[in-house]
Amino acid sequence: MEDRPNNVHRYLPIIFALVLAAGILIGLKLPNKHRNTKYDKIGDVINLVMQNYVDSVDTETLKAKAISGMLEGLDPHSVYIPAAEFNEANDPLLGKFEGIGVQFRLQKDTIMVITPVVGGPSEKVGVRAGDRIVTVDGVKVAGVKIKDTDVMKKLKGPKGTKVRVGIIRRGIAHPIEFTIIRDVIPTYSIDVSYMVDNETGYIKLSKFSETSHEEFIDAMMTLKDKGLKKLILDLRGNGGGYLQIAIRLADEFLSEGKMIVYTEGRNQKKRESLATSRGMFENSPLVVLIDELSASASEIISGAIQDNDRGLIIGRRSFGKGLVQEQYFLSDSSAVRLTIARYHTPTGRCIQRSYKNGTEDYLNELNQRFTSGELENPDLTKFADSLKYKTPKGKIVYGGGGIMPDIYVPIHTDKKLEYYNAVSNKGIIYQYSFDYVDKYRTELSKYKSSDDFIKRFVIDQTILNDFKNYAEKNGVKDIVMDAESLKKITIHLRAYIGRNLFDDKCFYPIYLSSDPTFLKAVEEIKKMK
Repeated sequence: MEDRPNNVHRYLPIIFALVLAAGILIGLKLPNKHRNTKYDKIGDVINLVMQNYVDSVDTETLKAKAISGMLEGLDPHSVYIPAAEFNEANDPLLGKFEGIGVQFRLQKDTIMVITPVVGGPSEKVGVRAGDRIVTVDGVKVAGVKIKDTDVMKKLKGPKGTKVRVGIIRRGIAHPIEFTIIRDVIPTYSIDVSYMVDNETGYIKLSKFSETSHEEFIDAMMTLKDKGLKKLILDLRGNGGGYLQIAIRLADEFLSEGKMIVYTEGRNQKKRESLATSRGMFENSPLVVLIDELSASASEIISGAIQDNDRGLIIGRRSFGKGLVQEQYFLSDSSAVRLTIARYHTPTGRCIQRSYKNGTEDYLNELNQRFTSGELENPDLTKFADSLKYKTPKGKIVYGGGGIMPDIYVPIHTDKKLEYYNAVSNKGIIYQYSFDYVDKYRTELSKYKSSDDFIKRFVIDQTILNDFKNYAEKNGVKDIVMDAESLKKITIHLRAYIGRNLFDDKCFYPIYLSSDPTFLKAVEEIKKMK
């Protein structure tokens, strides 16, 4: 037999490398081919991390991240709510919370009371607008860079519990302390309702909470007593809420048998919601205002009104959320809001926009509308012909990307208003108004109501000069206040000063007097019979 050379030495480097690899992965175990395919893979991975990871890891944090990541991969609106954050997430939808009952803002690292809730526990013990909260239960909260969320945690609490707050008040040399017994504090989803003229009412709805329908009925009854014959319903900035509340509200405008919305999903049978005969405003002129932040329940109402040819939709293209979530509680008091169905407007369109490129791209689409110029020019909005639908009267509507209004009012970006844009972008109008009320609160007490303030308060030259000096100190220099800027600033100063004194019932009647979308709505509704 012929001798062959020994070539083992040629493979030594490879063998050596394999040995090293085996040393690094000494804990590696080959998969068990006979293992049950239905085993808990997520639990397995968490256990591996807890037993073998190089650093210490909190188990609950790891589980929360796993759940959040899992849901985020489904769609942008399926979310996990940790137990510690549940009340914060859910309270706005309940129409109430338990706490001391104050509106506040952080002003120069101090908790400033804007106004105590009328009839609430803080007002009852003597807390006033303009008070600075500097201690809570003896712990300093001023000058410590406290956050809004931390303030809420300190001031909210179960009904009947006590909290001590130390307050500094203008004109009093030493801090004063109040012991406040927490109570149930109502929150309202209707920001304001009032008569625009002798026959036209205006209602601004900020969310769809458990109490929204009751609030709406109360507001409508009050307006009817004042002569209501036509209505402007403002849903701009309204991000939605409960589906059933949206259905009840839509029912107030539609006659019996009209489709409001229908929902269906893989595990959800088609469910139709039809209007009843109980509506209190079924035949009178109606205008609904929407914008790019009007979403979900707001789109259900505007879609139902548009698809049934019931009223006029004015504003800008809505957000585009056509998914329905249901909330499921977990055993540790956390919750999952899971998308279970899509909703469709009466013509059959789903207005949910695409989220195939991920949540970040989905949420950034609103910025893209601005940079693309769509908010200034509706012709730049593109709809697929395959998503074209017709209303009973033949009007063309589209699915797949929000509700397109019947009358589009572009966003106002007049570059000629250089001075106004400068002070507005820096938040100077808002800040000056807040400081002005804080400084002259005693003098402003002569205005006994919002109506009194609207009728009598004027921005005179003294205030304007003071404002210019304030703006200059805050970086707005060498810019001339042109006539149009002066007009807008005057209106906005009156509105924000009024808000700091009498809340939104004073703010909106003044602010809306220069709002293009509102003014267009008033113009159009006057034509309706």
